Amino acid sequence: MFDVDGTLADTERDGHRIAFNDAFAAHRLDLCWDVERYGELLAITGGRRRVAAALRERGVEDADDLAARVHRTKTALFTEVVRRREIGPRPGLPALLDDLRAHGVRIAVATTGRRAWVEPLLAHVLGEDTAEVVVCGDDVAALKPDPEAYRTALARLDVDAARTVAVEDSGPGLRAGLAAGLATVVVTNDYTADHDLTGAAIVRESFDAPTPLTAAELGTALLRTPHLRAW
Repeated sequence: MFDVDGTLADTERDGHRIAFNDAFAAHRLDLCWDVERYGELLAITGGRRRVAAALRERGVEDADDLAARVHRTKTALFTEVVRRREIGPRPGLPALLDDLRAHGVRIAVATTGRRAWVEPLLAHVLGEDTAEVVVCGDDVAALKPDPEAYRTALARLDVDAARTVAVEDSGPGLRAGLAAGLATVVVTNDYTADHDLTGAAIVRESFDAPTPLTAAELGTALLRTPHLRAW
């Protein structure tokens, strides 16, 4: 069960961040997030919440309402980037997907990103109909680190959490996976390498180094998670 942002593709730094800055310009806001500042703001889950927090820091009235409008613009801009296929899969991901398919492993997605851009991105980086179930932010009330997205996906798949591995890229995602009872593998990126990843079954910097991540290695995550060892 895969997360999307930062996990399947490096969407944050040169995808979402740029779209946010373009949205700020479209709304005539004197706000621009550089790479470092955006990395700091990723501690806040949810793009709308990040915008609202930044606006409140500047003393903007009605920050939540304005953030919602900005976020709608940003989502539209980012969706166009995705539809143009300007964002590809992380290195090593296609090989892992081939290995999972070869071993008959069911694949699902649990993200709190918006379906408008998630679905075209998945079609590009996973392939049409690869994910049996896709849970997006449109389907849940709570964002990660709340486990609702994972629990919803488990229910739709009708599978036991003890037989399922989550693949994430961050501390909040890890906490969501663990709270849902999932053995969780974390493949970090430039923004998440210093996150607290206590409890992760496996931590890697990439899908393809120092060796390719495989279906067999993901399976060992079940045995490395304390509350699942009896299984």
